[in-house]
Amino acid sequence: MNFKKIGVIGGGTMGQGISEMLAGKGLDVLLVEENEAKLNYAYDMIETSLDKQLEKWAITKAEKKLILSKIHKVTHLADLGQADMVIETISEDLEAKKKVFQKLDQVCPSNIILASNTSTLSLTEIAGSTKYPERVIGLHFIYPVSKIDLVEIIRGLKTSDQTFEETKAFVEEVVDKRGIMVNESPGFVTSRIVCLMINEALHVLGEGVASAEDIDDAMRVGYQFQYGPLEMADRFGLDSVLAALERMFRDFGELKYRPSFVLKKMVRAGNLGVKTGEGFFKYDKDGDRL
Repeated sequence: MNFKKIGVIGGGTMGQGISEMLAGKGLDVLLVEENEAKLNYAYDMIETSLDKQLEKWAITKAEKKLILSKIHKVTHLADLGQADMVIETISEDLEAKKKVFQKLDQVCPSNIILASNTSTLSLTEIAGSTKYPERVIGLHFIYPVSKIDLVEIIRGLKTSDQTFEETKAFVEEVVDKRGIMVNESPGFVTSRIVCLMINEALHVLGEGVASAEDIDDAMRVGYQFQYGPLEMADRFGLDSVLAALERMFRDFGELKYRPSFVLKKMVRAGNLGVKTGEGFFKYDKDGDRL
Protein backbone atom coordinates (compact mmCIF):
# COMPACT_ATOMS: atom_id res chain seq x y z
CA MET A 1 0.00 0.00 0.00
CA ASN A 2 1.37 3.41 -0.97
CA PHE A 3 0.38 5.85 1.77
CA LYS A 4 0.29 9.45 0.60
CA LYS A 5 -3.02 10.90 1.82
CA ILE A 6 -4.33 10.22 5.33
CA GLY A 7 -7.71 11.19 6.74
CA VAL A 8 -7.80 12.28 10.39
CA ILE A 9 -11.21 12.53 12.05
CA GLY A 10 -11.34 14.80 15.08
CA GLY A 11 -9.46 18.02 15.75
CA GLY A 12 -8.90 17.61 19.48
CA THR A 13 -5.50 17.32 21.14
CA MET A 14 -4.69 13.94 19.61
CA GLY A 15 -6.11 14.81 16.19
CA GLN A 16 -4.00 17.96 16.11
CA GLY A 17 -0.85 16.10 17.14
CA ILE A 18 -1.35 13.27 14.64
CA SER A 19 -2.15 15.69 11.81
CA GLU A 20 0.92 17.82 12.51
CA MET A 21 3.15 14.75 12.77
CA LEU A 22 1.86 13.22 9.51
CA ALA A 23 2.17 16.52 7.64
CA GLY A 24 5.71 16.84 8.99
CA LYS A 25 6.47 13.47 7.39
CA GLY A 26 5.36 14.85 4.02
CA LEU A 27 1.92 13.22 3.94
CA ASP A 28 -1.22 15.06 2.86
CA VAL A 29 -3.72 15.19 5.73
CA LEU A 30 -7.47 15.53 5.36
CA LEU A 31 -8.48 16.89 8.78
CA VAL A 32 -12.17 16.45 9.56
CA GLU A 33 -14.27 18.19 12.18
CA GLU A 34 -18.03 18.44 12.56
CA ASN A 35 -18.16 22.17 11.85
CA GLU A 36 -16.03 24.97 10.47
CA ALA A 37 -15.46 26.66 13.84
CA LYS A 38 -13.93 23.52 15.39
CA LEU A 39 -11.92 22.91 12.25
CA ASN A 40 -10.47 26.41 12.27
CA TYR A 41 -9.65 26.10 15.98
CA ALA A 42 -7.80 22.82 15.40
CA TYR A 43 -5.84 24.34 12.51
CA ASP A 44 -4.96 27.41 14.61
CA MET A 45 -3.72 25.20 17.45
CA ILE A 46 -1.49 23.29 15.02
CA GLU A 47 -0.10 26.62 13.80
CA THR A 48 0.51 27.67 17.42
CA SER A 49 2.42 24.43 18.02
CA LEU A 50 4.56 25.09 14.96
CA ASP A 51 5.19 28.70 16.08
CA LYS A 52 6.55 27.39 19.40
CA GLN A 53 8.95 25.15 17.50
CA LEU A 54 9.91 28.10 15.31
CA GLU A 55 10.77 30.16 18.39
CA LYS A 56 13.06 27.37 19.59
CA TRP A 57 14.76 27.10 16.16
CA ALA A 58 13.43 23.53 15.85
CA ILE A 59 11.93 24.29 12.42
CA THR A 60 12.30 27.03 9.82
CA LYS A 61 9.59 29.34 8.46
CA ALA A 62 9.70 27.39 5.20
CA GLU A 63 9.14 24.10 7.06
CA LYS A 64 6.21 25.59 8.97
CA LYS A 65 4.64 26.79 5.74
CA LEU A 66 5.17 23.40 4.09
CA ILE A 67 3.61 21.50 7.01
CA LEU A 68 0.53 23.74 7.08
CA SER A 69 0.14 23.40 3.31
CA LYS A 70 -0.15 19.63 3.79
CA ILE A 71 -3.13 19.94 6.15
CA HIS A 72 -6.44 20.30 4.34
CA LYS A 73 -9.63 21.28 6.17
CA VAL A 74 -12.58 18.96 5.55
CA THR A 75 -16.11 19.06 6.99
CA HIS A 76 -17.65 16.10 5.14
CA LEU A 77 -16.70 12.48 5.75
CA ALA A 78 -17.50 11.74 2.11
CA ASP A 79 -14.27 13.51 1.14
CA LEU A 80 -12.28 10.75 2.86
CA GLY A 81 -13.08 8.33 0.05
CA GLN A 82 -9.88 9.52 -1.62
CA ALA A 83 -7.66 8.82 1.43
CA ASP A 84 -5.20 5.88 1.60
CA MET A 85 -5.96 5.39 5.30
CA VAL A 86 -8.31 6.99 7.81
CA ILE A 87 -7.47 7.52 11.49
CA GLU A 88 -10.35 8.34 13.85
CA THR A 89 -9.45 10.40 16.95
CA ILE A 90 -12.80 11.53 18.41
CA SER A 91 -13.65 11.26 22.13
CA GLU A 92 -13.75 7.88 23.89
CA ASP A 93 -17.42 7.24 23.22
CA LEU A 94 -18.11 3.79 21.81
CA GLU A 95 -21.45 4.62 20.19
CA ALA A 96 -20.08 7.79 18.59
CA LYS A 97 -17.11 5.88 17.19
CA LYS A 98 -19.37 3.15 15.81
CA LYS A 99 -21.45 5.76 13.99
CA VAL A 100 -18.31 7.26 12.45
CA PHE A 101 -17.10 3.84 11.25
CA GLN A 102 -20.52 3.03 9.81
CA LYS A 103 -20.31 6.20 7.71
CA LEU A 104 -16.70 5.52 6.73
CA ASP A 105 -17.70 2.05 5.59
CA GLN A 106 -20.04 3.66 3.09
CA VAL A 107 -17.63 6.23 1.64
CA CYS A 108 -14.23 4.47 1.73
CA PRO A 109 -13.35 1.67 -0.74
CA SER A 110 -13.12 -1.75 0.95
CA ASN A 111 -9.31 -1.86 0.61
CA ILE A 112 -8.77 1.31 2.67
CA ILE A 113 -7.63 0.73 6.26
CA LEU A 114 -9.85 2.29 8.92
CA ALA A 115 -7.96 2.90 12.17
CA SER A 116 -9.06 4.15 15.56
CA ASN A 117 -6.83 5.99 18.02
CA THR A 118 -8.89 4.64 20.92
CA SER A 119 -6.95 4.03 24.12
CA THR A 120 -9.41 1.67 25.82
CA LEU A 121 -12.38 0.71 23.64
CA SER A 122 -13.00 -2.62 21.88
CA LEU A 123 -11.78 -2.67 18.28
CA THR A 124 -13.85 -5.80 17.72
CA GLU A 125 -17.01 -3.94 18.73
CA ILE A 126 -16.13 -0.90 16.63
CA ALA A 127 -15.34 -3.14 13.64
CA GLY A 128 -18.64 -4.96 14.16
CA SER A 129 -20.47 -1.84 13.01
CA THR A 130 -18.92 -2.17 9.52
CA LYS A 131 -19.35 -4.49 6.53
CA TYR A 132 -15.59 -5.07 6.32
CA PRO A 133 -14.35 -5.64 9.91
CA GLU A 134 -11.14 -7.17 8.57
CA ARG A 135 -9.87 -3.71 7.56
CA VAL A 136 -10.45 -2.11 10.99
CA ILE A 137 -7.48 -1.78 13.37
CA GLY A 138 -6.33 0.25 16.36
CA LEU A 139 -3.55 2.82 16.06
CA HIS A 140 -2.98 4.21 19.53
CA PHE A 141 -0.57 7.13 19.29
CA ILE A 142 0.67 8.41 22.64
CA TYR A 143 0.66 12.04 23.73
CA PRO A 144 2.67 14.09 22.84
CA VAL A 145 2.57 12.47 19.40
CA SER A 146 5.60 14.24 17.94
CA LYS A 147 7.85 13.23 20.84
CA ILE A 148 6.77 9.67 21.62
CA ASP A 149 8.15 7.16 19.12
CA LEU A 150 5.77 4.36 20.04
CA VAL A 151 2.41 3.32 18.58
CA GLU A 152 0.24 0.48 19.83
CA ILE A 153 -1.19 -1.47 16.88
CA ILE A 154 -4.29 -3.22 18.16
CA ARG A 155 -5.84 -6.19 16.42
CA GLY A 156 -9.55 -6.77 16.74
CA LEU A 157 -10.94 -10.29 16.51
CA LYS A 158 -11.44 -10.04 12.73
CA THR A 159 -8.54 -7.77 11.77
CA SER A 160 -6.81 -9.44 8.83
CA ASP A 161 -3.09 -10.25 8.64
CA GLN A 162 -2.86 -8.02 5.57
CA THR A 163 -4.38 -5.06 7.44
CA PHE A 164 -1.97 -5.58 10.32
CA GLU A 165 1.12 -5.93 8.10
CA GLU A 166 0.24 -2.85 6.02
CA THR A 167 -0.47 -0.84 9.16
CA LYS A 168 2.81 -1.93 10.77
CA ALA A 169 4.67 -0.91 7.61
CA PHE A 170 2.91 2.46 7.72
CA VAL A 171 3.94 3.03 11.33
CA GLU A 172 7.53 1.89 11.02
CA GLU A 173 8.47 2.85 7.46
CA VAL A 174 6.31 5.89 6.70
CA VAL A 175 5.81 7.47 10.13
CA ASP A 176 9.13 6.13 11.49
CA LYS A 177 7.88 5.07 14.91
CA ARG A 178 8.14 1.77 16.79
CA GLY A 179 4.97 -0.29 16.47
CA ILE A 180 4.06 -2.93 19.03
CA MET A 181 1.34 -5.49 18.36
CA VAL A 182 -1.37 -5.68 20.99
CA ASN A 183 -4.15 -8.23 21.08
CA GLU A 184 -7.37 -6.58 22.14
CA SER A 185 -7.72 -6.19 25.90
CA PRO A 186 -9.23 -3.34 27.97
CA GLY A 187 -6.71 -0.49 28.16
CA PHE A 188 -4.28 -2.38 25.90
CA VAL A 189 -0.76 -2.00 27.35
CA THR A 190 0.02 1.69 27.85
CA SER A 191 -3.35 3.00 29.09
CA ARG A 192 -3.80 0.02 31.40
CA ILE A 193 -0.48 0.64 33.14
CA VAL A 194 -0.33 4.45 33.11
CA CYS A 195 -3.92 4.89 34.33
CA LEU A 196 -3.14 2.69 37.34
CA MET A 197 -0.10 4.86 38.12
CA ILE A 198 -2.21 8.02 37.83
CA ASN A 199 -4.93 6.51 40.02
CA GLU A 200 -2.41 5.56 42.70
CA ALA A 201 -0.95 9.09 42.60
CA LEU A 202 -4.50 10.39 43.14
CA HIS A 203 -4.93 8.11 46.17
CA VAL A 204 -1.63 9.42 47.57
CA LEU A 205 -2.85 13.00 47.01
CA GLY A 206 -6.26 12.29 48.52
CA GLU A 207 -4.68 10.74 51.62
CA GLY A 208 -2.59 13.89 52.16
CA VAL A 209 0.70 12.01 51.87
CA ALA A 210 2.23 14.73 49.68
CA SER A 211 1.24 17.75 47.58
CA ALA A 212 0.47 17.50 43.85
CA GLU A 213 3.72 19.34 43.09
CA ASP A 214 5.83 17.00 45.23
CA ILE A 215 4.14 13.84 43.95
CA ASP A 216 4.91 14.87 40.38
CA ASP A 217 8.48 15.91 41.22
CA ALA A 218 9.05 12.54 42.89
CA MET A 219 8.23 10.67 39.68
CA ARG A 220 9.52 13.23 37.17
CA VAL A 221 12.88 13.88 38.82
CA GLY A 222 13.29 10.60 40.68
CA TYR A 223 12.35 8.32 37.78
CA GLN A 224 13.05 10.62 34.82
CA PHE A 225 9.44 10.86 33.60
CA GLN A 226 8.80 13.69 31.16
CA TYR A 227 5.70 14.61 33.19
CA GLY A 228 4.62 13.57 36.65
CA PRO A 229 1.45 11.43 36.89
CA LEU A 230 -0.85 14.34 37.82
CA GLU A 231 0.34 16.62 35.02
CA MET A 232 0.12 13.61 32.73
CA ALA A 233 -3.54 13.26 33.74
CA ASP A 234 -4.08 16.98 33.09
CA ARG A 235 -2.66 16.60 29.61
CA PHE A 236 -4.68 13.47 28.81
CA GLY A 237 -7.82 15.19 30.12
CA LEU A 238 -9.16 14.18 33.52
CA ASP A 239 -12.48 13.20 31.96
CA SER A 240 -10.63 10.85 29.58
CA VAL A 241 -8.67 9.28 32.44
CA LEU A 242 -11.91 8.80 34.41
CA ALA A 243 -13.63 7.20 31.42
CA ALA A 244 -10.68 4.83 30.87
CA LEU A 245 -10.57 3.76 34.52
CA GLU A 246 -14.35 3.26 34.69
CA ARG A 247 -14.29 1.10 31.58
CA MET A 248 -11.43 -1.05 32.88
CA PHE A 249 -13.16 -1.31 36.27
CA ARG A 250 -16.31 -2.58 34.53
CA ASP A 251 -14.45 -4.96 32.22
CA PHE A 252 -11.99 -6.44 34.73
CA GLY A 253 -14.08 -6.08 37.88
CA GLU A 254 -10.95 -5.47 39.97
CA LEU A 255 -10.84 -2.79 42.68
CA LYS A 256 -7.44 -1.49 41.57
CA TYR A 257 -9.16 0.09 38.55
CA ARG A 258 -11.83 1.87 40.61
CA PRO A 259 -11.32 5.62 39.98
CA SER A 260 -10.13 7.78 42.86
CA PHE A 261 -12.80 10.01 44.41
CA VAL A 262 -10.42 12.95 43.89
CA LEU A 263 -10.57 12.34 40.13
CA LYS A 264 -14.37 12.19 40.13
CA LYS A 265 -14.56 15.41 42.14
CA MET A 266 -12.24 17.25 39.72
CA VAL A 267 -14.28 16.12 36.72
CA ARG A 268 -17.55 17.17 38.39
CA ALA A 269 -16.02 20.59 39.03
CA GLY A 270 -15.13 20.93 35.34
CA ASN A 271 -11.40 21.13 36.05
CA LEU A 272 -10.36 18.79 33.26
CA GLY A 273 -6.73 19.81 32.84
CA VAL A 274 -5.08 21.54 29.90
CA LYS A 275 -8.30 21.65 27.84
CA THR A 276 -10.01 23.84 30.47
CA GLY A 277 -6.90 25.68 31.64
CA GLU A 278 -6.95 24.08 35.08
CA GLY A 279 -6.67 20.61 36.55
CA PHE A 280 -4.19 19.71 39.25
CA PHE A 281 -2.12 22.57 37.84
CA LYS A 282 -2.93 25.70 35.82
CA TYR A 283 -2.13 26.18 32.11
CA ASP A 284 -2.16 29.00 29.59
CA LYS A 285 -4.08 28.87 26.29
CA ASP A 286 -1.08 27.23 24.61
CA GLY A 287 -1.05 24.39 27.14
CA ASP A 288 2.05 25.53 29.04
CA ARG A 289 2.20 25.33 32.84
CA LEU A 290 1.68 28.62 34.65
